[in-house]
Amino acid sequence: MAKKDEKTNVCRVFDSKKAVYQFRRFETDVTNGVEIANLLGQNPDRVFKTLVTVGKTKQHYVFVIPVNKELDLKKAAKTVGEKSIEMIPQKELLPLTGYVHGGCSPVGMKKSFPTVIHESATDFETIFFSAGKIGCQIETALAELAKLIRYETADVIVESLQS
Repeated sequence: MAKKDEKTNVCRVFDSKKAVYQFRRFETDVTNGVEIANLLGQNPDRVFKTLVTVGKTKQHYVFVIPVNKELDLKKAAKTVGEKSIEMIPQKELLPLTGYVHGGCSPVGMKKSFPTVIHESATDFETIFFSAGKIGCQIETALAELAKLIRYETADVIVESLQS
């Protein structure tokens, strides 16, 4: 039985909206997404990372993409209607979102930001993403996630040269 203090803020947000999820905790200080997918025993295409960016207009955007992929900044900017976007400096992540690098979740940030989830998430019944702490993951369906945050899906990753 899990101790009460094991739940993260992300879990509490899911609970408050009565959204269905599975909470996975494992002992690690690993922040590499592919290694986390391996720890979970999952295909890296099904495990997502949360990236925070800033546009030319100074508006912040959240992109949720597979851990083994790279954000295409041009596609991402076009998707959100910006001339250009860039990753925020790591030191700005905690004050802006409330999360540390490697534990950033699209759920439960200090403020709501426009969020784009890579369209490949629709290929899976459920996806994994950070539960807001290193070593903690959430597994949920996109329909459940939609109860908590507003998002759109789009192709925002760098095209792989491998086939």
